[in-house]
Amino acid sequence: MAPETAPAAPRWAWLPAFLAEEQVSWVFVAKTLLAMYVTCWLAMLFQLEQPATAMITVAIVMHPQSGMVLAKSFYRALGTFAGSLFGLVLMSLFPQQRELFLLCLSLWVAMCAGGATLYRNFAAYGFVLAGYTAAIVTLPAVSNPLNVFDSAVMRVSEVMLGIIVSGVVSDVILPERLRPLLRRSAREHFAHFIDFARGSTGGAIPRREMEKAHLRFVRAAVQLEDLRASVIFEDPEARARSSRMRLLNQRYMAASTSFQSAHHLINRLQRAGRDNVAAALIALYAPIGEALSPDPAQQQDPAVLAPRLKACEDVLPPLAARLRAELPADAWLEFDTGAGLLRRFCSEMRDFTALEASLREGNLKGAVEIVHFRRGNDVPGAAVSVLRTFLTMAVLSVFWLSSGWTYGSSAMLLATIFSGLFAASAYPMIAVTNTLAGYVSGMVGGYLVTFYGLPGGDGFAMLIIATLPFLLIGPYLTTRNQTLPGVGAGYTLGYVYILALKNPMVYDPTRFLNDAIAQVVGIAMTAVFFIFVPAVTGSLWQRRRQLVQLRHQVVLAANAPLPGLLYSFESINRDIVQQVVTYTRPDTDESRSLLAWALSVHECGRAVIELRQDVARSGMPHSVVGPVQDAVHAIGALYAQPGAERWRLADQSVTHAIAITNAHLAQSPSTCQAALTHLYLLRSALRDDESAMAPYIEANKAAETPHAA
Repeated sequence: MAPETAPAAPRWAWLPAFLAEEQVSWVFVAKTLLAMYVTCWLAMLFQLEQPATAMITVAIVMHPQSGMVLAKSFYRALGTFAGSLFGLVLMSLFPQQRELFLLCLSLWVAMCAGGATLYRNFAAYGFVLAGYTAAIVTLPAVSNPLNVFDSAVMRVSEVMLGIIVSGVVSDVILPERLRPLLRRSAREHFAHFIDFARGSTGGAIPRREMEKAHLRFVRAAVQLEDLRASVIFEDPEARARSSRMRLLNQRYMAASTSFQSAHHLINRLQRAGRDNVAAALIALYAPIGEALSPDPAQQQDPAVLAPRLKACEDVLPPLAARLRAELPADAWLEFDTGAGLLRRFCSEMRDFTALEASLREGNLKGAVEIVHFRRGNDVPGAAVSVLRTFLTMAVLSVFWLSSGWTYGSSAMLLATIFSGLFAASAYPMIAVTNTLAGYVSGMVGGYLVTFYGLPGGDGFAMLIIATLPFLLIGPYLTTRNQTLPGVGAGYTLGYVYILALKNPMVYDPTRFLNDAIAQVVGIAMTAVFFIFVPAVTGSLWQRRRQLVQLRHQVVLAANAPLPGLLYSFESINRDIVQQVVTYTRPDTDESRSLLAWALSVHECGRAVIELRQDVARSGMPHSVVGPVQDAVHAIGALYAQPGAERWRLADQSVTHAIAITNAHLAQSPSTCQAALTHLYLLRSALRDDESAMAPYIEANKAAETPHAA
């Protein structure tokens, strides 16, 4: 009998996926071209000075997804108004003093580039436009300051026209909504977290697996916030759900932190040979696993899980009391700490699933707690961007003033745009090179159309026929941004900017070539200063500072005002970790160190905040408050400047606070019990020889060994 052979793969198996991708790309190209030509026609109808500015606005804000278009448009409008207002004020202050005028303009553009570095969503683009608009409003009016108001009105009108048309076209013609993507992502992250928690009822999770899980939790939280921030622009219902989505994300982060802390404690107990306590905590975890394990068809249904977790909350206290009674007295503190973490995790999971259920059911009645997702901004990195952009603009200004170059304003305009756009790029030289290649290609296409295509035509229909073949190249290349980053945007900007469509058109080869040279010089100067003042995004210098910033969150947890502290702590930590991980090679010493510190910061910072909340509650004896606060400050000092000596002082302070609190437990059990468990959790985390504390633990052991001998 002949052996069976596997069926041959279809010869064109790749074709359906390719055609589906091409369909999405060409729909985007068609919508972009339609919006650009409608904008151009309206700009000419309204007799605006520079229809090209409105067309460039369309090219920049268009995106395959409607929510992204509206978000970009919103921030572009804000940036345009801010830049125009600043331009008017600046020109009114220095109408005849070009040196002071250009100095202040350079400072403004530089600060806008710094703002673009601080904010990593579309708000960054608003800062870029604030700098660019101030330049485009004032530079053409340098020789005639009285025209600056008319220039500002025209630029704002052109930009707003482009924003309105692109928003209408994107939202009406074959719209691609962000809301389904947000809903799908939220449900996927919810399902993954529930499955992971259900599958961890065995108790012990290897640290490597916990690190991977932590990264998934971090990425999920940041991704959901980024999507929420964009989807609110496209859907009124999404705006109504926005506060609940923020609260849902915060509850997700809080539950994941409690989950990790509980499993870290169980792992440490097992490594320390405290198997009886670890087994008791695993037994206490079992009802949570059962609550998360309804029928297979309902295991990811929050409406089913929420009441089951509520019932589990009632089961845990008597079960904990029974398990505790079976343990020796010297194990009670360890067990109480773990039991408190598991009860907190169950409560937070119940809140998390209940809110998810209300969102899926569309139950938006009543008010919810207002929370915000805080970002971990890099101020020194933004300062470097400010310095680089200021030097770029200052050098071009000096050259313009000293040479009397007629087209110096064009060079400064292009430098303004690309200094801001690439300020936050991790690889600016690659971005500038690709964009410059696309820009020059676009100018070549613009030259051919301007002097060979347009002169023989008459009317708007002929304008479309002449410009369309070269124009559609740019939007199509934009859809290939993964393989050709920046080329499509550069081509479109170069083509539309140099084409300078007007009614009537002006055909001046000398002006065309001089303007083209000036624009290339502006982009080239941007590249030159990225060489002399390199980008910091993703650099080793930035990653080291962000690690310090991450540790500093524990310092804030120990000292910052308590209202809102827990929410900002959870979100800033995840944002910083996401920034650093993005540019850190996996499975390296740096990556392992980062993850170790991230887990330690999350566990200790949350415990410190909970401990401070225990102290803030009335009723704790004054003789206990002092040692507890000393322990909190010692933990903060350790994370502010880690070292073996500070670790020893922190360990001593926490141990002393445990002894004092335990001595007053009988006197004030209601207030001291919670503080005692949080103190023990801190000491357990400090003595974890698999955590970021391991080098300091070893250093103290090495110092004690000769002394003992």
